Amino acid sequence: MSELDLRVISTTGCTGGSCPTIYESGRGTIVVQGYTVPAEASGVAVPAGEQLVEIPVEVLRSAARAMS
Repeated sequence: MSELDLRVISTTGCTGGSCPTIYESGRGTIVVQGYTVPAEASGVAVPAGEQLVEIPVEVLRSAARAMS
């Protein structure tokens, strides 16, 4: 896989280490960094190659504002 050239759109603003973040890639897609949610705990059938990711609502709101 090639480099995605990620640019931060929104993060929680935490001060230590990695935080849930939304990025824009150089390929015209969005990449989400968050907490992995086990499919078996969610009741959702998740196909191979995909994962459920949990992020704070405010990160998504902030990303929407930054992209509009």
